[in-house]
Amino acid sequence: MKIERVELRLLRLPLVRFFETSFGRSYDRTFVLVRAEAGGVVGYGECVADQTPFYSPETTETSWHILSRFLVPRVLGLEIAHPREIYPALSDVRGHNMAKAGLEMAAWDLYARLRGEPLWRVLGGNGQPIASGVSIGIQDSLDDLAERVEKELAAGYRRIKIKVKPGWDREAVEMIRRRFGPVPLMVDANAAYVPGDAPRLKALDGFDLMMIEQPLDEDDVRDHAALQAQLRTPICLDESIKSVHIAEEAIAMRACRIINVKPGRMGGFRESIALHDLCAAHGIPVWHGGMLESGIGRAHNIHLSTLPNFTLPGDVAASRRYYVPDLIEPPIEVRSDGTIAVPGEGPGIGVTIVPERVEQATERLLVCDTAAGAVVSSRATEPAP
Repeated sequence: MKIERVELRLLRLPLVRFFETSFGRSYDRTFVLVRAEAGGVVGYGECVADQTPFYSPETTETSWHILSRFLVPRVLGLEIAHPREIYPALSDVRGHNMAKAGLEMAAWDLYARLRGEPLWRVLGGNGQPIASGVSIGIQDSLDDLAERVEKELAAGYRRIKIKVKPGWDREAVEMIRRRFGPVPLMVDANAAYVPGDAPRLKALDGFDLMMIEQPLDEDDVRDHAALQAQLRTPICLDESIKSVHIAEEAIAMRACRIINVKPGRMGGFRESIALHDLCAAHGIPVWHGGMLESGIGRAHNIHLSTLPNFTLPGDVAASRRYYVPDLIEPPIEVRSDGTIAVPGEGPGIGVTIVPERVEQATERLLVCDTAAGAVVSSRATEPAP
């Protein structure tokens, strides 16, 4: 397979409803869409870097720069037998895993389409429906939170996750337990706490949570190990796990009992599969996190989630929770039993991208082609109203 053409688009989509975490509130989502072409066939990848550097040092602007100046030139015209060769081909570029993942995952989709196979099969999954959980951001009041939880449970979601931070934690969890009983519940701090907050976090032990996700800073693997030793509730690591090597260290130090897999954080599918396999070998369950992806990135997540060690409901929810309309047809739907079917029956990610919607959301475009040598066209547009 030789990638002959790569198209980068900077897209902006309005969210159906604001989404707030410990580091701020978002009303829309800006991301880089990668389109790779070979032999007249195309594959798509979604770079999940955000507009701000709060979840990760990477942003949409750094990703655009790294993709256009360094990553795309390394794969354009490169002969590869399998998309797992993409990640090593980019190894001389340090970091920038989200930028790498957007390009690498487009190559996986392209490869599957060229073979006429669904992506899940190429990844080593089973193609079965996946259990869906939902992530609820910080709300303006406990009553608003209760309303959101009630709505999501009625929609069939199998697990509720709420975002927490100091001052919005115990009372929120206590309210959910009081009003909704033993619903599967977890909390996600996005690194909002410090080691001195251990008593505050230990107070959550009495609420039978599935897990506390990323309570401390991403670099605090040792501190997470110390905290986990004090808690009955499992700690799940997200931001900390940026490589398989770090995951090995975290497992050896008993810093967590669960790991969140995000291909964007890991640099793509190759490393995500390696992380999945490592965790399976150590009896560590994994689940798929979310980054407010459009239906394109969401479809990728579903296919990966069919690997056997994804045993916990992931943050892969219905399209309509975030974008109406989405960039794809049909949209991703959660069934009444709280599961999501692998999209489509065709090759690759199995969804139909609607060109008119992509074009309307496009703020910037860059096209690179081997036949022309490098960049053949670029365009910047005003944001869609």
